[in-house]
Amino acid sequence: MVWTLALVLLLANSALGVLPFRKNIIIDTDLHSDVDDAGALLLACSHPGVKLLGVNINYPSIYSGLAASSLLGYYNHAHVPLGLKRPFTNATFFDDYEYVNGEYTSKVAYNWRHNASFPWANVSGTWNPVELYRKLLSEQEDQTVTIASIGFLDNLSDLLSSQPDTYSPLTGRQLVIEKVNELVVMGGSYPSGYEFNFFGYNSTAAAHVVNTWPGAVTFIGDKVGHYVLSGARLTIEGPERDPVRAAYTWYSGYNKSRSSWDPLTVLYAVEGLGRIFRVGGRSGHNHVYPDGRNVWRSWSNGWSHHYLELAVSNETAGSILDEKFIEGAVGAAYC
Repeated sequence: MVWTLALVLLLANSALGVLPFRKNIIIDTDLHSDVDDAGALLLACSHPGVKLLGVNINYPSIYSGLAASSLLGYYNHAHVPLGLKRPFTNATFFDDYEYVNGEYTSKVAYNWRHNASFPWANVSGTWNPVELYRKLLSEQEDQTVTIASIGFLDNLSDLLSSQPDTYSPLTGRQLVIEKVNELVVMGGSYPSGYEFNFFGYNSTAAAHVVNTWPGAVTFIGDKVGHYVLSGARLTIEGPERDPVRAAYTWYSGYNKSRSSWDPLTVLYAVEGLGRIFRVGGRSGHNHVYPDGRNVWRSWSNGWSHHYLELAVSNETAGSILDEKFIEGAVGAAYC
């Protein structure tokens, strides 16, 4: 296994007690029907710039919760609290659109269950997502939390509607204003269109969040990640027992990549524009209709909305993600 210079320096600095600045990140994912969520979690667990506060799952399958628990455990984040949307189901993914992609969450959950925080097939110990949001936000300094939404928006909609409780005397909307610095959303199409995260599960929740979120929101649309391909290199070079390597192999096949919507979203949430992104919508705001269709309106009117475009080629962005996947997987294998 060839260690990259970045990984060697990271491990050396960690041994010396020299740690980079880390952003407070909460991931809200629909880990279930696409493997790029698994790649995004690998990034969130391994990027030296992340302090992962919690993971909320917005799809209610028990296998989503079990797989997330196994991934967190394997990547040395078993301490990170996990929320799972209620009521639970036993749903597994079946590709009835292309009849190509394979199910992976139940396989990851079962084969890495020795890393998981929950007994096999029992997710009763997961948090209610709104309670987890309220607890985590109440514990942080003001304006220090970034939320990366890489799935459906039900949990965030419920957070906005939440009322004072034992964790905070503030409403959900007040908590967001006080604690959240930025919401990063993988969703929509820009300047307009239909995208699955907005229309595919609960378009009403998507409209509620996008149209009423009381703070800065950055959107990464479907056109940004669709042609950025990543994951194939991990299936070839990744450690043999790495669960995300296995997930990409089960889902797409050996030496086959997948579109990179969710890893790109997490990468921006952590690093900002960097050299990969540029701002596409510099003024205006996003609006989602009840059916999930979105449109970029040209006037701002007090909104703090932006959408992103790539500042590099699709191939360059994919190579950067592949490198980070390898670094994270190798780092976990040697910890």
